[in-house]
Amino acid sequence: MVLTQLERLYKYSACDISDALLKLGCTHGGFLADIVQRTKRTEKTIAPASTVLFASKTATAAPSVADKSVEQNIKAGTPYADLTKTGTVVVLSQPAGQTCAVMGGIMAKRMEMLGAQGILVDGRIRDLPVLDEVKLSVWSRSVSTVGAGAESKPWACNVPVEIGKVLVEPGDIIFMDPNELSVVSIPKSKVDAVLEILPGLTAADERVMVDIEKGVSVADAFKAHR
Repeated sequence: MVLTQLERLYKYSACDISDALLKLGCTHGGFLADIVQRTKRTEKTIAPASTVLFASKTATAAPSVADKSVEQNIKAGTPYADLTKTGTVVVLSQPAGQTCAVMGGIMAKRMEMLGAQGILVDGRIRDLPVLDEVKLSVWSRSVSTVGAGAESKPWACNVPVEIGKVLVEPGDIIFMDPNELSVVSIPKSKVDAVLEILPGLTAADERVMVDIEKGVSVADAFKAHR
């Protein structure tokens, strides 16, 4: 049986993925900092990203991502969950400083019904008990009790978004790892290279650990195997 890229990635951890991305020159190792798991899921979720960029409720000019203006492509009044792409982790990017939630139980249920694999919110969510009944892995930066309409509106879907210091583009692979309590984004252009070097990196770490358990110093073990 030939395994898919996502199936091959599943055997590794988020730490392994970041190590590989650093080796490949991705400065921040794809780590999406300060994003916290909110639902009780023990399995990893690995799927391509689809994205929703939010703007201030009163915004009339295009917000910018990575110093580029993003033109509006979500019609006013359109519920963003209805635009969900099957088989993706939906990545929501909320303007910094807002205290409202941009995602709650109703939107999460709709995304589940349309075949989303997970939800990642760079911002706030609400309805945590309801979210835990949805069969999706849900991660966010923070929480709120206030609905999205108080401060924000969905502006554009399937556009690049910035999560901390990492640019996430539609189709990049989102790697949610409950064991490491971390999420990593793999640029779609790097997936093949990541898979190529991961076996060597993890094997080297295993050999280092064997030496450490024998009393070898970290310096000598690294010198021998890394």
